Amino acid sequence: MTQPVLEAHGLVKTFGHVVGLAGVDLTLNAGEVLAIIGDNGAGKSTLIKCLSGAMIPDAGELLLEGTPVSFASTQDARAAGIETVYQTLAVAPALDIASNLFLAREQRRAGILGSVFRMLDSGGMRKQAKQHIDDLGISTLQNINQAVETLSGGQRQAVAVARAAAFGGKVVILDEPTAALGVRETGQVLGLVRDLRERGLGVILISHNMPNVFEVADRIQIQRLGRSAGVITPTSHTPAEAVAIMTGATTLDQTRGAHERTAASH
Repeated sequence: MTQPVLEAHGLVKTFGHVVGLAGVDLTLNAGEVLAIIGDNGAGKSTLIKCLSGAMIPDAGELLLEGTPVSFASTQDARAAGIETVYQTLAVAPALDIASNLFLAREQRRAGILGSVFRMLDSGGMRKQAKQHIDDLGISTLQNINQAVETLSGGQRQAVAVARAAAFGGKVVILDEPTAALGVRETGQVLGLVRDLRERGLGVILISHNMPNVFEVADRIQIQRLGRSAGVITPTSHTPAEAVAIMTGATTLDQTRGAHERTAASH
């Protein structure tokens, strides 16, 4: 059995009397897409923030490749190999694609020009950015010098995902990556998710879109009222059953029983 790339055990996070997470476990393997679904208030955002260093859990443990870790900031998580693409994207619209890929990771020129005059290696960053885009097979981003503000929503999402893929050595977390996209652009982003998986990264996908989730996820963790209501797969359950568990209309055990009865009758 291979070591999971990321594990959470018993994560707890409270905000006064409001319980964000009530002892949540999570397991993510390398080369796997784990979707996290749940209604508003289910704890999805809080869980992601605890995994990405944006929040510090009150209790519980995080393991990265079997080693206990604690992140005091998102920079700590990024340094450990966990990249997060938030719904807000955090791209700089006025800057070009290459500059956005290296945002907060700018590379200086070699020798005295970089060390003393602090000159950036713009040419080198452009070349590497082009390589990252090509490696991911993003055909919609042809001009690396194009300002991000001139890009469509799907192209901007592709830039953010490419940045995460370039620097996320182990885990990429995607928060509602297709929320504001049309059908064609959604398809392109889901293609990028598959590419990340094929490159051996562990991918966490937060989404309200059940067809998207069932199309790309290997496993689906259902959050409900700050707890994990269970982990299913696209082959073990239907989207309707996933929603029923998510809303509390049924439980994982009840749907499992229904599946077993169905299997027995065939």
